[in-house]
Amino acid sequence: MNEVALFAVLGALVLALPAFFILGRRSGTGIGQRAELERQRAAKSSAEEIAKRLVEEAEREAETLRKTAVLTGKEELIRLRETAEQELRQRRTTVEAEERRVGERESALERRAEAVEQRDRDIGRRASDFGRREKLVQGREEELDKLLAEERRRLEQMAGMSAQDAKNELIRRLEEEAQADAANMLREIREGARRNAEREAKKIVALAIQRIAADTTAETTVSAVALPNDEMKGRIIGREGRNIRAFELATGVDVIIDDTPDTVVVSCFDPIRREVARLALEKLVSDGRIHPGRIEEVVNKSKKEVDAQIVETGEQAAYNTGVHGLHPELIKLIGRMKWRTSYGQNILQHSQEVAHLAGIMAAELGLDVAMAKRGALLHDVGKVLTHEHEGTHVQLGVEMATKYGENPLVVNCIAAHHDDVPHESEVSVLVQAADAISGSRPGARREAFETYVKRLEGLERIASSYKGVERVFAIQAGREIRVVVVPDDVDDGRMTTLSEEIARRIEAELQYPGQIKVVLIRETRAVDFAR
Repeated sequence: MNEVALFAVLGALVLALPAFFILGRRSGTGIGQRAELERQRAAKSSAEEIAKRLVEEAEREAETLRKTAVLTGKEELIRLRETAEQELRQRRTTVEAEERRVGERESALERRAEAVEQRDRDIGRRASDFGRREKLVQGREEELDKLLAEERRRLEQMAGMSAQDAKNELIRRLEEEAQADAANMLREIREGARRNAEREAKKIVALAIQRIAADTTAETTVSAVALPNDEMKGRIIGREGRNIRAFELATGVDVIIDDTPDTVVVSCFDPIRREVARLALEKLVSDGRIHPGRIEEVVNKSKKEVDAQIVETGEQAAYNTGVHGLHPELIKLIGRMKWRTSYGQNILQHSQEVAHLAGIMAAELGLDVAMAKRGALLHDVGKVLTHEHEGTHVQLGVEMATKYGENPLVVNCIAAHHDDVPHESEVSVLVQAADAISGSRPGARREAFETYVKRLEGLERIASSYKGVERVFAIQAGREIRVVVVPDDVDDGRMTTLSEEIARRIEAELQYPGQIKVVLIRETRAVDFAR
């Protein structure tokens, strides 16, 4: 407030200063001095009034500011007081809750301490009871030892020998009696085994055979496809034989169209390839659209369906024989057995039959039935790989079983079922016996068919061994072999010499009736897509 008043006085003085300067300047003139003085007095009075008014206004403003500051301070003080009281109440609540928790913990600790003290008192009482009982037992043991020693002295005096001598004599007599009893029992067991061994073995084998009634029928080399009418034969052949050549090239089979009404025969030594061709031909006949592009599409779909059927067949065979936990690749190999034969006998049916026989005999002898069935089901798994890989079916089977983590006993069953390696368990011997039973029963195998299949496989193997050969198909019951070559690797001049080399090697390595036609096919394709 004082600062405002001071500024007001200074303002009045500033207003009055010009009047004083003017008065001084005109004082020397002496003209109108009184009038000038009057004016100066009036100006001074006016300045003083203005200064007074300014001072009053400043005082009023200062009072207003002071009151406003006082009100603001009071409001801030009230707000801070409320905040402090709220924090104080929260802290008081927290402290009270903590005090309750601490009180509860103290009560719990007191109860625990009382329980521990009570337990210590109980343990002390028990320890004192045990101490008394231990002393009592020690006293009784001492008395018993004295009685035993006295009794031993009396017995030794009566028998005329020491306790150790009597013990040795008793042991010697017991040993002699036990040896005599064991010799008699061993002789009786051996005699009984000689009398009953052959009879029991025949009984087990006969029982196993009686409980197996597996079907023995299997396709040989042809499949018949029914047609809605004879006009469909012309559509299958196509213009200038275009469709039938495309179909035979895509599937590797021989399509026989003769005078048989409403029927076309598909011939191939490879059952899987023949099954793909049969499915594809049935789909083409049902659809009615038969041309080279459609043929390739349908053949590819049929191959996928046959692959799925192979997996389903393998899973069903494992389920039928009670073999679980096989690797998916082994399941596929088992499924492919359905389309492989050995001496005319279907390998899948043979393997399931061997598994059932081995399982029955293992159960009769108290051996591991699951292991016997597993080894029997996989014992010929290598036969589905012999036309694709080098080595015997035993070697390939052992390799596959080892690769996919089969039990060493199962691997030995595969390796030893032709006596290539020693048998490591009784289960391996049972698998070999079951294999012999299944293969030697009447009508199980045909030697001529196996020889025929091996000859066709040999034809494809010889032709596939040359560089530049893409695919090989033995058709016409082995009287013709078609070799598809890679155009970039084999030119027109090389084709003549390659066909001659294949023919000469077939003459040197295989035995066959009549003659075999070697046909090389070189085809260049350019494929693009219109988008």
